[in-house]
Amino acid sequence: MQTEYYITIDDFCANYNVEPSFINSLQENGLIEIERINESRLINAEQLRELEKIVSLFYDLDINLEGIETINHLLERIKEMHTEIIALRNRLRLYEADEKFIHNLNKTRKDENSH
Repeated sequence: MQTEYYITIDDFCANYNVEPSFINSLQENGLIEIERINESRLINAEQLRELEKIVSLFYDLDINLEGIETINHLLERIKEMHTEIIALRNRLRLYEADEKFIHNLNKTRKDENSH
């Protein structure tokens, strides 16, 4: 069983100097998930990297929430396309290996027939 780690929203906000209302806005826009355990509002530690990126985009680069949503969508799309490219490259390698095998097989047969 995998242990899950959480950070409270209050702790995150204190450490990153952001308002809890900002975190609420992120949840309302579907950018993060907030969990409630024993009356505490928590963020799963697996989301911290994403949340740090969002905080940086919003506060450091002054990108609004709609812009952040668009950026996240485009980055997700890039990941999907990268995965697809890897799969296609692997299929191409198999095809090329098959072609090479068939070529060598035909060459061997031709050499055998010429003797």
